[in-house]
Amino acid sequence: MKKYKGIALSCLLAFSTVSCSDFLEFDPYGLEGSTNFWKTEEDVQKALNAFHEFTYNEGVTGRGFMWLENCSDNMVTGRSQGEAQSIKNFQMTPDNGRDQKDTWPAMFQLNAKANDVLRNVPDMSVSQEVKNNAIGQGYFYRGFAYLWICPFYGDNGPNGGLPIITEKTPSAEMDSPRPASVLENYDQIINDMRKAGELLPYLSELKSEDYGRPHKAAAWAFAARAALYAAQYDAKYYNTVIEFCDKVINLSGSDKRDLFPDFTKLFREENNFCSEYLFSLLGNATEGPKFHGMSFQNGGWGLYNTWGYFQPTLELWKAYENGDMRREATILYPGNHIQFVGQDVTWAVGRWGTTSDSGLTWSKFMSPWEDADCIGKKVNTNGNNASNVLGTVLIRFADVLLMKAEALIWSKGEGDAEAVKLLNKIRKRAGLPEDSKATKAQLKNERRCELAFEFQPSRHIDLVRWGDAQEVYAKPLHGVKTTTHADGTYTVEEVEIWPARTFNPKVNHVFPIPAKEVASSKNLKQNIY
Repeated sequence: MKKYKGIALSCLLAFSTVSCSDFLEFDPYGLEGSTNFWKTEEDVQKALNAFHEFTYNEGVTGRGFMWLENCSDNMVTGRSQGEAQSIKNFQMTPDNGRDQKDTWPAMFQLNAKANDVLRNVPDMSVSQEVKNNAIGQGYFYRGFAYLWICPFYGDNGPNGGLPIITEKTPSAEMDSPRPASVLENYDQIINDMRKAGELLPYLSELKSEDYGRPHKAAAWAFAARAALYAAQYDAKYYNTVIEFCDKVINLSGSDKRDLFPDFTKLFREENNFCSEYLFSLLGNATEGPKFHGMSFQNGGWGLYNTWGYFQPTLELWKAYENGDMRREATILYPGNHIQFVGQDVTWAVGRWGTTSDSGLTWSKFMSPWEDADCIGKKVNTNGNNASNVLGTVLIRFADVLLMKAEALIWSKGEGDAEAVKLLNKIRKRAGLPEDSKATKAQLKNERRCELAFEFQPSRHIDLVRWGDAQEVYAKPLHGVKTTTHADGTYTVEEVEIWPARTFNPKVNHVFPIPAKEVASSKNLKQNIY
């Protein structure tokens, strides 16, 4: 993994000249003399390294994505912020200034880089192995880029899909109208991931220095996710979900994927590539995704500058059954303990009082901050950066089990025998009785508890595609207030922290496209808002 980190950092330096003001611009990596590029295997490697540049953008792999996920009932904004409040209350405008606006152009830039590879590598005089791997990564990252943004901006009407730009799109046609349906995007994503799966190596075939790059199982898992999102519009896609989940589930030998035995130790650096791994974004104590440091206690009591954004709700805490080991491994309730920069912190009590608006915080991804010597070793010395050694999980094996269980329940009915087994597997790892009935309600709750606060997938998107968002968001959200008394004891009371909201399922199922992107195009139609 250390070798791979070096590749990622060199990528940042080598391609620091990349600058695309909007997704219509096409410039192969901004290199001087680009006509002399695409000649050698070294050129191919530089192009593949460039795929990872977006991971250093705070507006993409820090808070950006989470401003939209923050609409869910799992969390609230932990710090007072007017624009964030507008987003959560479904009053967002296209010119909202939060860094969520960085994601759209970053994903179209990633798409352009993928198209570059798909356009140029097939005709290069390099080995077939190099070609297959490069072309496979090209298909993977093109599908990946669209899957990142399509659920938030596209629908099956009245807005439609997102502009489709491939390696075959002439420059004059890049500014094209939106397709009538986002299903056209999901079909492309599924096809791209299918092709990627055919060409990419198995995870077991990757060299250690290439851990973190795409492989077959990752492509299949993302294809299943795209199909699951498409199924909200057409139930035939459940068959595709099952097909691709089975490809992952049926892997054997050194490629076999399975649940990591101990959920409480899953999110640690040493387990970045454990049996549950499918795909994560990698960073280190110098640079990388900043997601893990965005929340926790604002300012970290002077120990480290964690940012205090996005705090869990009491509703999420209550969603866990008693005895579910995932609850404390995910959320800190007053009185729970955590190690933070070498200190034993009793959350929200005494000297460790909290500024969290919910009185709760996330513990799920805080392992890099445990040790007294973590700063500079496992986390960035600059708290305004917060990059760290823990992989930012985008998809893992538990999600594959949940996706297949959902597809079975929705297509074959509640109580499906195979879905029962899949959910019981999830429950057993959580320390719960294996008494699943495979109902829709249970699937929804297991998905909520298992995947809470992970960078992808999205609880908000789940509620929207299930048709539950309007009812759920019409209820206020709650947290707790902790009071420490002079004798050292403390009391906890439930408080309302966010009022009920109005969600219009005909409008608020997607978000406005950033104003700059619409202004830079003649044909890009804004979403209804």
